[in-house]
Amino acid sequence: MAMVHRILVFLALAVTALAQGVAHRQVEVLGQQIHYLEAGSGPTVILLHGLGGDASNWALTVPALAPRYHVYVPDQIGFGRSDKPLINYRVATLVDFLDRFAKKLGITKATLVGNSLGGWVAVAYTISHPEQVERLVPVDSAGYSPARTGASRIPRELLLALNPSTVAGMKQVLNLILFNKDLITDEFAERAFTDKLRKNDGYTVNQFIESIARGEDFLDGKLGAIKTPTLIIWGREDELTPLAGAKALEQDIAGSRSLILDRCGHVPQMECAGEFNAGLLKFLSGAE
Repeated sequence: MAMVHRILVFLALAVTALAQGVAHRQVEVLGQQIHYLEAGSGPTVILLHGLGGDASNWALTVPALAPRYHVYVPDQIGFGRSDKPLINYRVATLVDFLDRFAKKLGITKATLVGNSLGGWVAVAYTISHPEQVERLVPVDSAGYSPARTGASRIPRELLLALNPSTVAGMKQVLNLILFNKDLITDEFAERAFTDKLRKNDGYTVNQFIESIARGEDFLDGKLGAIKTPTLIIWGREDELTPLAGAKALEQDIAGSRSLILDRCGHVPQMECAGEFNAGLLKFLSGAE
């Protein structure tokens, strides 16, 4: 019962955080209705979720940033509450989406913070639109080919596992994502799977799986041009995008720094929110 209570408290914190001073908005981008969150005032920060995620992945980050920053958190096209057109999804699709989203809202320059697939999009956007990125924060980011991070390949079964069709499959995904395995009870997995069914993003996720399997849009050899101040945040125990990815980014982005969070997996903004928020705020303030 104690563990179930901890899980329910975690979920309640996320819901409560997004209910306080956060506006839910809609905007048309690429002919589709896009849902996003907006909070705070000050320099602009855009938070980008990962594959199969949505804006709620940043529920514990937004309240920490909003007192000092103008925060935008889109459900990227094909995810969350945003429209899900049956198009060819790949990282280049989301880079184009982000550019159009920013232009539609009159955002000329922003700090980009992206987790997993969102980190890949943030880095790729910085490469193609350097003048529009104030600071860059990849968080347990995807984006490198397996060869760049020391793997022979990305197992297809791993990619397919990222789009579970059963509660048992969702439990496997949660085991890849979270360091604290005690959280992954049957009840927690059932809630997560129900949420996935509600979001109805299976087509989008499959499209990205196929794109990754084809080797599209990898970042290898492209990061040398990045001059943007960059902080790389990573969970040391990430099993989905291991720590080798952080080391490769720090090597490839001149002047970048890393913040490695112990006892933390693939979503440090959720699993290690206190340390994550403190490190992010320090970097955004220019104190680091």
